[in-house]
Amino acid sequence: MNLEPQAFLRDLFTAAIDAAHPRQVLADHLPADRSGRAIVIGAGKAAAAMAEAIEAVWEGELSGLVVTRYGHGADCRKIEVVEAAHPVPDDAGERVARRVLEMVSNLEESDRVIFLL
Repeated sequence: MNLEPQAFLRDLFTAAIDAAHPRQVLADHLPADRSGRAIVIGAGKAAAAMAEAIEAVWEGELSGLVVTRYGHGADCRKIEVVEAAHPVPDDAGERVARRVLEMVSNLEESDRVIFLL
């Protein structure tokens, strides 16, 4: 452990950020029954990272669409990630919002929606 104050504080900060990453904390807050069809909808800087974390643990049918700030995307396989402007929406953000509305308008009673914000 480095006892130089600046390095020590930097190490503490890095450890705190790593501990709060969705891959570390999200799985414990998902439904215990991870079977069945789930649709993931999300928005925000961490939406793509949260979508990745869900993909890593979800066992049932999974699809969805999340929008995140430019430069915060992720390589998800089942959940589409779209990058758009933030905090002022651009055309990409408007298009994804319309797609989300369309997606949730076609839900069935047995579908599970997981919203990430």
